[in-house]
Amino acid sequence: MIIMKNIQITKVEEMKKFLEGSRHMEFDVESREEKYTLIRASLVSVGYQQLSKKDKGTVKMFLEKVTGYEQKQMKRLIKKWKKDGLYFVKRKTFGASVRIYKPEDIALLIKTDVAHKTPNGRSVKQTLVREFVTFGKEAYANIAKISVSHIYNLRKNNRQYLSSEAIKYSKTNPVNANIGERKKPVPYGKPGYIRVDSVHQGDLDGDKGVYHINLVDEVTQWELVGCVPQITDEYMKPLLEMLLSMFPFVIINFHSDNGSEYINQVVERILARLLIKQTKSRSRKSTDNALVEGKNGSVIRKHMGRNFINKSSAGAINEFYADYFNVYLNYHRVCLYATNYTDKRGKIRKKYDQTFVPYENFKSLEKAEQYLKEGVTFAMLDEIAYAKSDNDFAEEMQKAKLKLEKNIKKPIITEK
Repeated sequence: MIIMKNIQITKVEEMKKFLEGSRHMEFDVESREEKYTLIRASLVSVGYQQLSKKDKGTVKMFLEKVTGYEQKQMKRLIKKWKKDGLYFVKRKTFGASVRIYKPEDIALLIKTDVAHKTPNGRSVKQTLVREFVTFGKEAYANIAKISVSHIYNLRKNNRQYLSSEAIKYSKTNPVNANIGERKKPVPYGKPGYIRVDSVHQGDLDGDKGVYHINLVDEVTQWELVGCVPQITDEYMKPLLEMLLSMFPFVIINFHSDNGSEYINQVVERILARLLIKQTKSRSRKSTDNALVEGKNGSVIRKHMGRNFINKSSAGAINEFYADYFNVYLNYHRVCLYATNYTDKRGKIRKKYDQTFVPYENFKSLEKAEQYLKEGVTFAMLDEIAYAKSDNDFAEEMQKAKLKLEKNIKKPIITEK
């Protein structure tokens, strides 16, 4: 490489000859200040702004050759010279950046993600805030200030996080039954409009796994899960009656897809006795039951997996759901809630910008007491909600789940 210091080329013709004779040579000017001086002097000496387009191209190629700048950068520097003149300004020096979130803060983020199975960033942010504000844990004071976007940055790039343990449906046959109205429920902001769906836990060698029954309230996202060994009236009737009785508010509507486990006379009689209206999804309207189907993936599959579980384990799973999982989902798991807005075309759209645990979302409703079942009070529910912090209860739930996983019967796979 040849270092250019005193370049005495002031005409376009000389630049052309220089370029022809130095095709295979590399040049450089020692400093950025010298490069700027050379560019400014060359542009002035050739009268750059009065040149033809072809000659301007020659001048650019010459300056790129002797300075080492790329074409885009040279174009930017010439544009700057035309506007304000090109003068060297020494860049400011900055000290080393200060780490805002220390290893102990990252450890708390990891702890939260492990306990809650790495939910979305906005939910994690709210959980960290709740640990500090609601439950008074001073250790969370700093990490509670983290932005949602930086949570994703740490998950993707932080070595401490990456080395942690934080990273780690059968279709139903349609039936033609004159049960339930084909209609999408419209709750008008009231709780009690329940969406329900089944999640099958796989098949193995002709044996059916357990079925998870998932019920979600459309407004508050209050969610209750149960488990049955088979989708039959014998098992579904007592489970549905139990789950419906566990909601703290009055149930108004029961909505499902068109599966025969819900569109049948047994379920119809249960709902009629409880004065609950039954509706079912419309044809070619895939979003009618989208809320519970989304929860099937983000809750059931996330925590229970996709591998086969023997139906003999349904009782143990049901106990885990009743004692830990349903409490966790409604009192300690942060969910996103949408705000409706109208776009430029006048179409109503949703923006998921609110975060609550389902219980606190229910309490935030206007005159929420009017929706409570008889004999249920918020004082009673507060005792459950604030007995333990979100992370503490999530860790307790995870321990119970590990114990469950050791006890449930798993298939024995032999090598062929």
